[in-house]
Amino acid sequence: MKYLQDHPPEVLARVQAMLDEGRLMPWLLQRHPETHTVRSDRALQAYVAELKARHMKNAPPLAQVRYDNHLHVVHQALGTHTAVSRVQGGRLQAKREIRIASVFQDAPANFLRMIVVHELAHLREREHDKAFYALCQHMEAEYHQLEFETRLWLTAQEAAARKR
Repeated sequence: MKYLQDHPPEVLARVQAMLDEGRLMPWLLQRHPETHTVRSDRALQAYVAELKARHMKNAPPLAQVRYDNHLHVVHQALGTHTAVSRVQGGRLQAKREIRIASVFQDAPANFLRMIVVHELAHLREREHDKAFYALCQHMEAEYHQLEFETRLWLTAQEAAARKR
């Protein structure tokens, strides 16, 4: 259970029991039945822009937002944010991008929102520190619970793929 490595053994044991009994995915889908319609890169760009406008009006603009088939969830990259700086004339221009792993095209709506909130928070806070998580919670009050349940969902997805 690579997505849950830092959790206590008793939590891992409960998750493993739910996996073995086939109860984990049904439990998650019962808790998060709402799907989203953010399937295309254009829809994702609009979705991120709406969240950014609501919570981070003064954050720098984003040049691009898209789903990325090349992000490997295996390496703990559920989404990425990049800032490329270039000199144009006498000024330094920063181009910022957010990429979300394409596995979230089919994820429950809450899990996509959690990933987008996480990547938007990186526009202001680079490190995963107290200020970063405070900003995440400002944008999504249930951030920590959603992050944990997203990790459960990824674990269940991986277990189902192994069974096929």
